[in-house]
Amino acid sequence: MAKKNKEKQEIPVEEVTAEAAEETVETVEIAEANPFEEKYNAERDAHLRLAAEFDNFRKRSQKEKDSAYLNGKCDAVEKLLPVYDNLARALQQETADAAYKKGVEMTMAELKKILAGLGVEIFGQEGEEFDPNLHNAVMHTEDETLGENVICQVFQQGFKIGDKVVRFAMVQVAN
Repeated sequence: MAKKNKEKQEIPVEEVTAEAAEETVETVEIAEANPFEEKYNAERDAHLRLAAEFDNFRKRSQKEKDSAYLNGKCDAVEKLLPVYDNLARALQQETADAAYKKGVEMTMAELKKILAGLGVEIFGQEGEEFDPNLHNAVMHTEDETLGENVICQVFQQGFKIGDKVVRFAMVQVAN
């Protein structure tokens, strides 16, 4: 501010020339234009902030909607898993009735097709490497023929939709 004061020259009223009068008029016009420009900039800034807020709200709402849909789908699949487990156990049982066995196989194939259509991935096979993010190791065994952290027996298969695990695979791991 001290610099401004040094730059300003006080002109006595008697010495006011035409040039000085024009400079004074221009200064007044610029000063009058600044409040409008400031108001315009403030309104523009508020408008841009509102647009950004709305865009963030739209993205957040879409993310919440997708998350709710995924959670609902996971809950529905989780309710079907006991049926899958019972069909898997029925397929492992010996039976003399070929028609019965064929019916259970067809039912299991249809259930797998429906789960695949929902985007469900079944995991947890013997020979896979153990991953604590996907598998629940309930037993360990010492087996020199298998490598370290290799699944040697699957008690219950795991299911996931995208990156979300619906049920962890229950496995036995070789150390």
